[in-house]
Amino acid sequence: MSSTVPALRPAAVTVVRSASCHLCEDALTALAELATAYPLSVETVEAMDPRGVALVREHRVPIYPLVLVDGVFFSFGRLPRKKLVRLLAGRAGQVA
Repeated sequence: MSSTVPALRPAAVTVVRSASCHLCEDALTALAELATAYPLSVETVEAMDPRGVALVREHRVPIYPLVLVDGVFFSFGRLPRKKLVRLLAGRAGQVA
């Protein structure tokens, strides 16, 4: 008898970024690396797009990037990689 394990739904990560933002580029690079180990779906939203403006206003962030995971505020500014790995590992049932 074979058993199938349901596939884990990818974490939906939204990055609100600004042009020429080195912290934004750093976050996107880190997310690309993490996507090799964890199921991630990364969406970038420009800060000046209406949706970006609304998200920044809603979360009252002083610096880019704004990062949401599954629609929930995660961070702003430099991406806290260890915190994100713990969250992703917990979603996957792994020990980080």
